[in-house]
Amino acid sequence: MRTPPRALAGTAAGLLAAAIVLTASSGGNAAPSSPAQAHAEAAKVQGDDHHDDLVDNRKGRLAPTSGQRAAAAGAEARWNALGTPAALTAGADPLEAGLAADPVAAARAYVGKNLDVLGLTSRGAEALELLTTSKLGQGAVVIFRQKFGDLVAGRDGLLNVAVRDGKVWFVSSSLSRDAGAPEPATLSAAQAATIAADEAGVSGAKVLATKLVAVPTADEGARAAYQVTFGADLNGTDPEAYTSYVDARDGGVLVRENIVDHSEDDPSWDVFPASPPLDYSNSDDRLTWCWGQLRGCDEVVATSASKLPWDVDPATGEPTYTTRGNNTIAVQNWNSNDAFSVGTEFATPKPNRAYDYKWTNQWHREQCSPDVFTSPQKNDIDAARSNLFGMHNRMHDWSYHLGFTEATWNMQDDNGTAGGLGNDHEQGNAQAGGISGGPPNFEARNNANQITPPDGQAPITNMYLWQPIAAGFYGACVDGDYDMSVIGHEYTHAITNRMIAGPDGGLSSPQGMSESWSDLLAMEYLNEYGYAPKGQKAYTIGQYVTTDPVAGIRNFNMSDSPLNYSSVDYDFVGLQVHASGELWSATNFDIRQAFIKRYGAGSAAVNKACANGKRAATECPGNRRWVQLVFDSFLLLANSANSQVDARDALIAADQVRFGGANQDIIWNAFAKRGLGEGAVSVGAGDANPTPSFSSPYASETSVTFRPVDENGAPVPNAKLYVGDYQARAVAIADTDPATALPDTFPLVAGSYGFIAAAPGYGHARVKETSFKSGQSRTLTVKMPHNLASGAAGAVATGDGVNLPRITDDDEATNWASLGSAVAGKQVTVDLAGGAQTVRRVQVSAQLRPPVTGDVDAGTQNRYTALRQFKVLACTATATVTCANASEFTTVFTSKADAFPSVAPRPRVKDLVVKSFDIKPTTATHLRLEVVNTQCTGGPDFAGEQDADPRAATDCATASPQALNVRVAEFQAYGR
Repeated sequence: MRTPPRALAGTAAGLLAAAIVLTASSGGNAAPSSPAQAHAEAAKVQGDDHHDDLVDNRKGRLAPTSGQRAAAAGAEARWNALGTPAALTAGADPLEAGLAADPVAAARAYVGKNLDVLGLTSRGAEALELLTTSKLGQGAVVIFRQKFGDLVAGRDGLLNVAVRDGKVWFVSSSLSRDAGAPEPATLSAAQAATIAADEAGVSGAKVLATKLVAVPTADEGARAAYQVTFGADLNGTDPEAYTSYVDARDGGVLVRENIVDHSEDDPSWDVFPASPPLDYSNSDDRLTWCWGQLRGCDEVVATSASKLPWDVDPATGEPTYTTRGNNTIAVQNWNSNDAFSVGTEFATPKPNRAYDYKWTNQWHREQCSPDVFTSPQKNDIDAARSNLFGMHNRMHDWSYHLGFTEATWNMQDDNGTAGGLGNDHEQGNAQAGGISGGPPNFEARNNANQITPPDGQAPITNMYLWQPIAAGFYGACVDGDYDMSVIGHEYTHAITNRMIAGPDGGLSSPQGMSESWSDLLAMEYLNEYGYAPKGQKAYTIGQYVTTDPVAGIRNFNMSDSPLNYSSVDYDFVGLQVHASGELWSATNFDIRQAFIKRYGAGSAAVNKACANGKRAATECPGNRRWVQLVFDSFLLLANSANSQVDARDALIAADQVRFGGANQDIIWNAFAKRGLGEGAVSVGAGDANPTPSFSSPYASETSVTFRPVDENGAPVPNAKLYVGDYQARAVAIADTDPATALPDTFPLVAGSYGFIAAAPGYGHARVKETSFKSGQSRTLTVKMPHNLASGAAGAVATGDGVNLPRITDDDEATNWASLGSAVAGKQVTVDLAGGAQTVRRVQVSAQLRPPVTGDVDAGTQNRYTALRQFKVLACTATATVTCANASEFTTVFTSKADAFPSVAPRPRVKDLVVKSFDIKPTTATHLRLEVVNTQCTGGPDFAGEQDADPRAATDCATASPQALNVRVAEFQAYGR
C-alpha cells in the first residue's frame, strides 16, 4: 500500500490560490570564511544538477504471464510494472502482417488479434480511444489511450503502434490489463492541490490546473486521481514546478513529476542566428530576419509551420507590435515578476514592426557590473527579448516540420482546428533574475531551464546571464539570450516532454537522453540552416556562454567522444544526466554520420529547404533523415521513464516504419560500436550500471580474449577490462575472476577501441586505441605490473586527512581527502609492499566521487578540490631512519604545473583520470605524495578577479573555502 499523505487539509483556509514554475544545483563544502563565499559555493551551474526526478509511489509489479511470454515469442519484449509490454520490437519479420492499409484500422486489428500478448481483457481493449495518429513517411504511429469508466488515463494507459503497409513493426505500451471504472472521488480538487503542494514541499504554490483522471496501479487497479500542475517562483531565480497525481479517495500522492528541465507591412527582427561574435567583441553582426521579402532582409523566415506572422495576435488577427505572438512571448524578468502578470514587460513596442533594437554588448563590455540595469541602455534588454522571441519562433517552425505539431501537442496560443489544446505558447523570460538572482547567491546565473506542464498549459523557459563564480564557473560576462545552442537545448526539453508518453505524461530519462536530445536537436537546427561554425565547433553546445569552443558546457564534443554504454554515470556527481547523456549524443552523432555517408550531406540550399519543410525526408540529406527518425522515435515511446535501450529500439523501429527498414544495418552497427548492441540490457530506466554489448545483428564481430599479464608474463587474477577511458562507475566488459559470470572473451563490432584494465594489487593499465576487423579472433594482452603501493599487496598509507586507505585501493571510484586547511604540503606516505623497492614510475588519479551520506567527508566533493600539481618524495627505512619525519624524505619528482590540466570554464572529469608519470629510478621503502596545489589554488584560469561586480570575488584561492580542500583517488608505484 502507498504511504498516506502527511496531512489532509480539508478546510477552505488550507487551500491554495490558482496559478505556477522552476530550475538546477551544485555541491556543498567546508565551513566558508564569509557569507559571500558560502553563497558562491551553492551557485547553480548548468550541467551540475538537473530536475529529472520522478517519484512514483505506486506499489507492486505485475509480471507477465507465461501465456504473454509465449505469445511474445519471436519479438524482443520488455515488460512494464502493470504486466503489459513496455516494448515489443520486431526482428527481420514484423510483429503482425496482412492487416488493413489504413493505419488506425490496422492498429485496432492488431489489438484484437493480440489480446494475449498485450495482456488485455476484452474490456481493457474496448476502453482504448484513439488519441492521435501521425504519419511517419509511408507509415504511421497510432496512439491509443485507455479510459476507465468516464475517466481518461492521466498517467500511463497508452498504447503506441507503429504501422506500415498493413504490418506492425513496433509496439510500446503503459497499458493496464483491465479498464474497470475506479471508485469515485471523495476529495475535492482544492484538497488535492493542497496535498500535492505539501507533499512536494512547495511553499506559496500556485496551481495552474487540476483535472480528474484515472491512474492505473498494479495492486489496486485504476484509481481516480487529480492531475495537479503547480509550482512557485515560476518566473524567478529558482523556480519549482510539478505535475502530481493525487489519489482522489485516500489523498496519497501516486506520482509526482518535476516538470522543469535549462509586404512593406511585414515584420522583421534583428537577431544573432547562432550567437554574437565568438571573440566577444562589441561588433554587432546581427542578421535581419523578415516575414516577407523586404529591402535589407537577410533571410525570409515565413514557412507553413506558422499560419500567421510571428508577432500577430491570433485572437484579433492584428500585430502586437512587440515580442508577443501565437507561438511564443518574450518578456523581461529581472526581479522574478509573476509569470502570468507580464504587464508591460514585453519589448518596447515598434509601430513599424521593425524589431531592430540597439545592442551594445553592455553586460560583457561592463564586465557584469550591476550598474547596467539602471543605465539608459538597460543591459540591452530589448535586444535580448527580441532575440529570444525570434529563436523560439524558429525552433517552433523547424520542429513543426519534423512532426511537433498541434496534433502532437506542440506549444501555441491558438491551435485552430488542427488538434491538441491551445493557450500554451512558450513564455521566454529574458535575463531572468538579472537583478534579484545575482550575487551573493548567484541563483540566476550560468544556467537555463525549461518548465513544461501538460498540453494546454503554458510552458516557461528562463534564460540567465552568465558570470564568473569562485569555485563554480569561469566563463565570460555574456547573456544566454543570445546563445542559440542553449535556447534550442531548452526548447527541445518541451518537445520531448510533450511528444514522449503523450500530452500529459512527460519524460523521465535517468540515463540522460533528455539532455542529449536537447543538445542534438539544437546542433542539428544550427547545422541545417548553416548557422553553425565550421569544423568541430559546429557540434559544441554552449560555446558562446562558456568560452570553450570545443567542449562547451559538456565534458566532450559530441563529434569526438570516447564514451560508450559502459560509461553511464561516469561523472563524479552521481547519476549525472548531462554527462550520461553525452554517450547518447556520441552514439547519435555516429548514426548521423553514417546517414550522411549513405545519403550525402547536401548543399546549403537543400538543407535549408528541408529545414523549412519544402522537401520530404526521402528527398533530404542523411542528417535530415536521421533527425526525422529521432522525432519519429519520440512518438513511439508510450512510457515516461525510458532507458537508452528503450530509446534505441524506438529509433530502430522508426526506420522500419518511415524508411521500410532501409537503414537497419548502419543504425545497429553504430549502436553496437558504442556498447548499445543487441545484447545491451538496462534493468529499468534508471539503471546506473547497465550491461553493455558491442555486437550487431548486421556485423561479423571480432572475438576478443582478455589476457592480463604481470611484469614476468604470469597471468593477473581478478582483473577487469573496461572499454573506454573510465574505470570508476563504469561496467567491465570482461574479467579473469572465475567466481563471476563475466567471461574473459567478448565480441566487438569492427572499429577502434581504447581500454583500461584494473586489478587489486596491480592498479590500472591503459591500452591505447586498437583496431579490430570483422570476423577475427584476437588476444588482447595487457601488461599489468605489480603496484608496489597497493593496499591489496600489503602497502600501508599514513599521513594527513581522511580516508587514507582509499588512495591505495586500486580503485578510482574512491578517494582520499584533506579538508579545512591550506592544501600545499598535505601528504600521504605509503609504506611500500615488500620492503625496499626500485620505483621507476608512479600513477596518480585526481578523480572525484559522488557524495556518500554519513561519510566523514560527505558534502565536500567539488570539481575544484581535485589535485593539479604534486611531488613525490622517497625514504629508505633503516635501523636509525623511521621515515616518519619530513626531513628523512628526498624529492625525486615534481610534476608539471598542469599535471591535471583543467581549464575554464571549470575542471572536467576527463582531465582527472589516472595518469602515468616516469620518475628517476629510486630505491625506497616509503614514497610520499605531497600536494603542491589543486585546481582551485593552482589553475591559472580560476585565478584573479574576472569581473567588475563588487558584490563577489572570483579568485578561487582566496574567495572560496574549496581552496582548503584537496582530493586524490589513487597513488600507484611501479618498478617497470
